[in-house]
Amino acid sequence: MARYSRSASKEVKSALDRKKKGTLKSGKGGKGGTVKSKKQAIAIALSEARKKGKKVPKPKTVKKKVAKKKIAKKKAAKKKSRR
Repeated sequence: MARYSRSASKEVKSALDRKKKGTLKSGKGGKGGTVKSKKQAIAIALSEARKKGKKVPKPKTVKKKVAKKKIAKKKAAKKKSRR
């Protein structure tokens, strides 16, 4: 089973074409600057496809508890190394 619908992949292709032309804008309502990176263009296209209701997986997010534990471990390691 495909993760992305065909229409979503077409959306990404058209966004990359707009990036090449220099017409793809970032920000709310396209009021930001022009998009420079390929990754940013893909991210914009996927978020637009999600808003239209096309089949696109949810963006990956880190759970808060896991992130807090990692930060706590790093702080503890820094304290030990200073001693």
